[in-house]
Amino acid sequence: MDRYILSVLVNNHSGVLSRIAGLFSRRGYNIDSLSVGETKDPDVSRMTIVLRGDHAVLEQITKQLAKLIDVLHIKELKPSESVSRELVLIKVGAERAQRAEVVQIADIYKAKIMDVDTATITMEITGDQDKLSAFLRLVEPYGIKEIVRTGLSAIGRTDETISDDMNKKEC
Repeated sequence: MDRYILSVLVNNHSGVLSRIAGLFSRRGYNIDSLSVGETKDPDVSRMTIVLRGDHAVLEQITKQLAKLIDVLHIKELKPSESVSRELVLIKVGAERAQRAEVVQIADIYKAKIMDVDTATITMEITGDQDKLSAFLRLVEPYGIKEIVRTGLSAIGRTDETISDDMNKKEC
């Protein structure tokens, strides 16, 4: 199955997220990752939705999203034409004897150390999914105590933005 990233501009009011999640649920499609935030216009939010499927699934989801009143604009962000990042907060076991090793791994991956306790280190790391997966594999032997992921955020590389004409819906 292929992985697709959709950037969707929606009206920023209650119930929109629920309707979009319900659309996926009713059709039996899973959302791999979802991040939502207000744009420079407080009345508009941008959703970054990551899904898996074949091209027919992408077309079906895009057409169904375009039918929703609160959806203003939809754009597929291809990996070669976009920049994407995810933020991870992770608490790792790090007794005094192991702490230097964990800090060294954090330095190599440019993770920020946010908090140190007697038995744990809490770090923040951002990057693409390959970088985050590699980092998580390296710290896993120390014991991951807790992890929080934001979901993927993505933006196109070109000067064309999806807010240029928010009244037009792409399918």
